Amino acid sequence: MRIIQIAVGPNQVPLTGYLQDFTSDGGIRNIRPTVVICPGGAYRFRSERERDPVALHFLNMSYNVFILDYSVQAEAKDLNPLLEASDAIMKIREHSLAWMCDPTRIAIIGFSAGGHLAASLALLHNHKKIAEVQDIVDENNKPDAAILCYPVISGGEFAHQESLDWVSGKDESLRKLFSLENQVTSDASPMFIWHTVTDASVPVENSLMLATALQKAKVPYELHLFEQGDHGLSMCTEEVGTPHEACRQWVGLASTWLNRRFNHNL
Repeated sequence: MRIIQIAVGPNQVPLTGYLQDFTSDGGIRNIRPTVVICPGGAYRFRSERERDPVALHFLNMSYNVFILDYSVQAEAKDLNPLLEASDAIMKIREHSLAWMCDPTRIAIIGFSAGGHLAASLALLHNHKKIAEVQDIVDENNKPDAAILCYPVISGGEFAHQESLDWVSGKDESLRKLFSLENQVTSDASPMFIWHTVTDASVPVENSLMLATALQKAKVPYELHLFEQGDHGLSMCTEEVGTPHEACRQWVGLASTWLNRRFNHNL
């Protein structure tokens, strides 16, 4: 495995890549699909249990994997995390040959506030606020798929207030922009969404409202709701300190969904 790191976005935050080894008998299979991971943490911090354990799973599935250490707290204002995620996707496509990443099979996966970031890029990749500061060509910042794990979505009644406060900088126009259930168009990336009904931190209505909007816009999506489970379950294993047998099924479901979309056979 080759490990690389580059800086992306206005704040030049780290994007760390874990690239599969080249095999002489691999042929075209050496050109891998890619996942970009955005850990959660309310835009206040970045959760450790939602990064490396997730990366290892996708590495074992023969994906190339990147982890985005997007801006948090006061640095999260002015669209910085969204611009960083956008730049990350563009950089991967720009270096796709050297890094052996298939430019047509790049997914973004996010947890909680990281799910908000992943969904923001899946929905707002062609927004004029991004195009004003980044050179977007032929939607080269658009993820080909998004996996959203108990995502923050809404800035309204069911908002996770801390996340929205940090990412908007308490600017009401940005808070409105980042109420993502209102930003869905037919050009959104396909999405896999999962949530627990008993999530006491980010209400399940966030995922329900997003799925309803995707349905209306005829955007491909898959939604899974689990009856019981706390917020922040990550991989639902002992390793991450949140073992949950039922919710652990999301890992296989999401993997199957993404492999099918990317025609990726292990």
